[in-house]
Amino acid sequence: MSMANSLEFAKKFLPVLDDIYKYSSITQGMDAGKKVDFTGTNEVNVLKTHTTGLGDYSRTNGYPKGDITANWEILKLTEERGKELSIDRMDNEEMANVFGIITGQFMRDWVVPEVDAFRFAKYASANDISKATGAVLTKDTILAAIDEAVRQMNADEVPLQGRILYINSDLQPLLNHAVARSWGSQSAISTMLTNYNGIPIKYVPPTRFYSEIELNDGSAAWGYKKAASGKNINFMLIYPEAVLQVVKLALPKVFTPDENQDKDMWKFQFRIYHDAFVYENKATGIYLHESTT
Repeated sequence: MSMANSLEFAKKFLPVLDDIYKYSSITQGMDAGKKVDFTGTNEVNVLKTHTTGLGDYSRTNGYPKGDITANWEILKLTEERGKELSIDRMDNEEMANVFGIITGQFMRDWVVPEVDAFRFAKYASANDISKATGAVLTKDTILAAIDEAVRQMNADEVPLQGRILYINSDLQPLLNHAVARSWGSQSAISTMLTNYNGIPIKYVPPTRFYSEIELNDGSAAWGYKKAASGKNINFMLIYPEAVLQVVKLALPKVFTPDENQDKDMWKFQFRIYHDAFVYENKATGIYLHESTT
């Protein structure tokens, strides 16, 4: 297979990688999409605006003067991660199937959990967010804790529409028992609560839900881990317009066994740029409820 064919082969799998990310990621629903403009490989152009409030109208001087500022700010994506995968030589048709299986497993097991964990930790450590710390939740207290988060956002005048409630999946049984239900004679029963007073609920595996994480560099360990000072997160209430998260999957490089100078193997190199930001004037659109541990 020539280098040109290798490039075409790689292009076929980029949509596959993107689809796996979108399907598997818990936070992908808050991605910026077309709201950002990539100015370079790992930079995005973001429009930031600021307005002032009302003043008294004067019959002599007319309208009070106010300023409106709008400027483009270039934000650099700080996380540049990658991985090289190799598999034994095989014919092209078999290799295509194997590559699809390998990349799918790699994205689901490693890439997506790390991106989700990074984002939650980034939001949890942001300045000026609303926060409740050191609390142990039970089936008798979990609803009151969520109600307090909603009350705080209402008080901060965060828009009602669009909020998402992310809950540690370990707390799902507590939430199920906290809500009283009556059952008929249905043959199929589901106790999972997917919506709370109009707010959609997304359950987060506890291994992705830390207030701080550390990214391993790959020399001694892969992926990420909870930081020593990190706490488990009980839940987060997030208004997506308060955050900016951007992900860019670089075109994977594919080397045939003939091009691979190291081994008689197919070699794949995967690269991802991503980052997450909290808008300074919208930090109250995030409510964090930490665990005691």
